[in-house]
Amino acid sequence: MDFQIETHPLLGGVPHGFLGSAGGAHQFGFGGPGDEADVRALRAAAAAAILPGGRLAAPHQVHSPDVVVVDKIWGDAAQGRPVADAVVTAKPGIVLGIVTADCAPILLADSTAGVIGAAHAGWRGAVGGVLENTIAAMERLGARRSAIAAVIGPTIAQASYEVDAAFRAQFDATANRFFAPAPEREGIVRWYFDLPGHIVAKLTDAGIAEIADIGRNTFSDVAHYHSYRRSAKVGEGNYGRQISMIALP
Repeated sequence: MDFQIETHPLLGGVPHGFLGSAGGAHQFGFGGPGDEADVRALRAAAAAAILPGGRLAAPHQVHSPDVVVVDKIWGDAAQGRPVADAVVTAKPGIVLGIVTADCAPILLADSTAGVIGAAHAGWRGAVGGVLENTIAAMERLGARRSAIAAVIGPTIAQASYEVDAAFRAQFDATANRFFAPAPEREGIVRWYFDLPGHIVAKLTDAGIAEIADIGRNTFSDVAHYHSYRRSAKVGEGNYGRQISMIALP
């Protein structure tokens, strides 16, 4: 299939990719539009494009801080997958996958130790500790956090992420730098939230030195990415997901 795959040199030598919508042709989430069997086949083909012969391990995501250590493959179906928002492994042949539609996918690797991870971090996950938990799980498999590289994939950019006072109240004062003033509407004070910046700070505070952001805005780049917020703005009843994958060679 003609997948739209973007990679980053920081993860060079580790099979990985951030897969977009290919102009809306590809929808990778079981919760999105399309037949389950078609979505399963597309996900399997994408995993094979990242690592020939590789098999996908993607959790049922719920905006949690929970991490699953993958030592064997489970069935890729809408129901019955482990519930978590990050996956880690030290086993070759397993393709870790995370689906997103504005939240940030983060791919991580200690290529020397042979340990990889994939995390789904919206604001809830980032505040709740999914990134710190992913790094800790990788360490338990033998990774060193000083050797872990992390790349943030397509996510909603600050200029597109308008929030209200109730949203901002979920954060403590140390996060003030991630909020920029937005125009008032109907007398309501609003802000723009920098989700990628917040994630970079979380990773840095966790001891990760090598961090990159591919800088793709899911909301504004209609041709390449699905977006929950964009779909809601135009009144679509459902929305698609992109997928991000990483594997050990």
